[in-house]
Amino acid sequence: MLNRILAIDYGDKKVGLALSDPMKIIAKPYKTITNDSKESLLNDIIQIIQLKDVNEIVVGLPKTLKNTYSEQTYKVKDFIDYITVSLDINVVIVDERLSSIEAKRSLIAQGIKTGHNKKDVDMTAAALFLQNYLDKIEK
Repeated sequence: MLNRILAIDYGDKKVGLALSDPMKIIAKPYKTITNDSKESLLNDIIQIIQLKDVNEIVVGLPKTLKNTYSEQTYKVKDFIDYITVSLDINVVIVDERLSSIEAKRSLIAQGIKTGHNKKDVDMTAAALFLQNYLDKIEK
């Protein structure tokens, strides 16, 4: 059976999600969900895993341009630890530096305003780092 990969762009308020196609070739923005609590976020992720036949999760780890950890990096690492313990699924960590900037540029190039569309930026950022991951894995 063909499965998908779910990418997560974790934020304190919003979480951007992207999915691969079943062949694991193309990444597409999926949706942005609200981060009300770890538990509700985990429940949302479980539903998506079941609904979309996900067998792997890719989480973007934000670092500074100097490749050091920030406060947000530690929050994302806590989230990764939480889902790794809570879910029986492979979780991969990828570098997500500059993904939000690239996402904004991509959306602007498509004529989509990014000022009030933060949810579009979040899920597009997830799709960008998922596509980078897909391009590197062997099929």
